[in-house]
Amino acid sequence: MMRRVLTYLAALGIVMLFAGCAVPRKQVDYAAFKAARPRSIVVLPPLNESPDIKATYAMLSQATYPLAESGYYVLPVALVDETFRQNGLTVPGDIHSVPVPKLREIFGADAAMYVTVRDYGSRYQVLSSVTRVAANAKLVDLKTGDVLWSGTAVAANDGGGSSGSLVAMLITAAVNQAMNHLTDAAYPVAGVASARLLSAGTPNGILYGPRSPKYQSD
Repeated sequence: MMRRVLTYLAALGIVMLFAGCAVPRKQVDYAAFKAARPRSIVVLPPLNESPDIKATYAMLSQATYPLAESGYYVLPVALVDETFRQNGLTVPGDIHSVPVPKLREIFGADAAMYVTVRDYGSRYQVLSSVTRVAANAKLVDLKTGDVLWSGTAVAANDGGGSSGSLVAMLITAAVNQAMNHLTDAAYPVAGVASARLLSAGTPNGILYGPRSPKYQSD
């Protein structure tokens, strides 16, 4: 009997320990966002913390769509990129260091989206090849320099796995890994990550913009 009681108490203690470690989802403070209500956004070339040099433009080329769908006017990527080049800025780190008033002067946008790619690419994991993209972003008011919103998102694709013998699975995973590098399998995954990160109507996501029928409904 005593053994059962001790076992029960131990199990209860473990449950309470994990319950105590649970971290609730952090709620975003939208006060500054609602006060500013930006109408236009310039997306800066993302910082790339991954080893894949394709990450910056893969994310940049797919960042404008979810923002536009959310109701914002987004400055064309090609125009923004060329403007920076004409001003001698080609490195994302240098671009992110441009003073906020200068960005406002050059582009006339209400806000700037700063994106950082933390992970991008495919990895061989014994029996599978996993493609993963992770990024975070912050929206900065170009009139005041205040951070209006920040968020993070992750997307991954394991290639659907494989069945059969161990040798067959190893060969399939190796082939998938090679094909992922040749075809940049992370590009469509980056599109999913961009949509999760920059779409309105998602938990802790950006607010709907003035061109959306859901404007000021959130």
